[in-house]
Amino acid sequence: MLLLPARKTLLQNLSRNCCRLFSKSQQSYNSRKKGLVLGTYEREKDKDDGIHLTNAGELFDSAVSGKLRDMLVISGPPLTKGKTRILYGLHQDFPSVVVVGLGKKDAGVSDQEHWNESKENIRAAVSAGCRLVQDLEIPCVEVDPCGDAQAAAEGAVLGLFEYNELKQKKKKPVAAQLYGSTGEEAWQKGVLYAEGQNLARRLMEAPANHVTPIKFAELIEQKLREAGGNVTVHIRSQSWIEAEQMGAFLSVAKGSDEPPVFLEIHYNGSSNTKEPPLVLVGKGVTFDSGGISLKPSSGMDAMRGDMGGAATICSTIVTAAALKLPMNIIGLAPLCENMPSGKANKPGDVVKAKNGKTIQVDNTDAEGRLLLADALCYAHKFDSKAIINAATLTGAMDVALGSAATGVFTNSPWLWTHLYEASIVTGDRVWRMPLFQHFSKQVTECQLADLNNIGKYSRSGGACTAAAFLKEFVTVPLWAHLDIAGVMSNKDEVSYLRKGMSGRPTRTLVEFATRLSWDKQSV
Repeated sequence: MLLLPARKTLLQNLSRNCCRLFSKSQQSYNSRKKGLVLGTYEREKDKDDGIHLTNAGELFDSAVSGKLRDMLVISGPPLTKGKTRILYGLHQDFPSVVVVGLGKKDAGVSDQEHWNESKENIRAAVSAGCRLVQDLEIPCVEVDPCGDAQAAAEGAVLGLFEYNELKQKKKKPVAAQLYGSTGEEAWQKGVLYAEGQNLARRLMEAPANHVTPIKFAELIEQKLREAGGNVTVHIRSQSWIEAEQMGAFLSVAKGSDEPPVFLEIHYNGSSNTKEPPLVLVGKGVTFDSGGISLKPSSGMDAMRGDMGGAATICSTIVTAAALKLPMNIIGLAPLCENMPSGKANKPGDVVKAKNGKTIQVDNTDAEGRLLLADALCYAHKFDSKAIINAATLTGAMDVALGSAATGVFTNSPWLWTHLYEASIVTGDRVWRMPLFQHFSKQVTECQLADLNNIGKYSRSGGACTAAAFLKEFVTVPLWAHLDIAGVMSNKDEVSYLRKGMSGRPTRTLVEFATRLSWDKQSV
């Protein structure tokens, strides 16, 4: 009987040791565990009823002696576009294999949808497959290039992103890799495109007390430093803004205790330092209460994303630096908050912009155009190749196009064509809107000043009158205004983006810049 306690202790120690060994073994197994996403095409009408795998799928099927095909045949009906199926135990390196439906093999560019349907199908399918792997808490997933490694990478990296930085309980991170060796360069390009959009999403999603004007500027400076390349960053203070006589910008900022910042970025990627730069300008209202013209409280929290224009153009430059694009780009982002206080703009106030034009502020919630007016004036000091500004500018844009496309107002058919062609490739569409003199009259016929910050028929054509207002501060022949209010956030419209801030149209701007860097002809 005296041996029993000792025996009990021994058994307890053995049990603990066994648990430790099992735990280590399980951790080792989990660290080696991988998921695999493979694609399959829809059956073509009037042809055989077989399974149409991608090239990578065919190679995998051969490696497992045809078991992939067999399992797909017996596990359910053929996979249609966007549908997924998990198969287990096919390969020792991939305990879980997700097969995704890619739709028609040669879908190509859709004249109806104005995008490359094959690329969009790949992004959506790969995203769905990667999320299933994430739900299984598998730390790594290899992805079939599906005939377009860049689109596959974008689907994986965009689909796995979720803003949870401030939560204690987070989803397990998943590292996405290319399956096989075909398309490595295109895959890496897709990763950079998607990471650029994810940077914009992260900035827009973060609470306004975490991303103030100065914190925004410092974060972008850090990201540019990490990207490398020949980049200069100027974080301009309020005294500099005052010296530049940016009265319209300052009038918005004065309602907040947070000081304004004017962020200026110079990316010099061209071997010719004198090559005219592409100038990108972004509205950077890090929180928009509406000022004295206060917004309704419902949904006001989303106005932390009102710096989406600045987020997308800065993320575009970070991506351009990572891609080492052989061109020069300048980024300009006026950053401030729009808050109500005793110092804030009042309806009916008149302020003066950098170019001397006076503006009657009849609605303090139409503040973005005031920031952009001064920033566009400043942009003209550079001998630019083109000037493009982006802004979550008007609710009217959301009413007009919803989240289907970014509204583009431009004085240049050339610029429109290049933006449109870039958007077909990315699937992040743009749509041209009018810059008629009809709308200009509505902002220039003003009682107290040269311009009114809202059209005199305030409920009609709001996105168009806002663009007409900006046009009054532009003299260059190549200018485009992108109103991104409708595409600011995502509910379920873009399947490969989770619910939240979208970061659109970062990839379209990156693709546009990439194409412009190839085109050395005079524009």
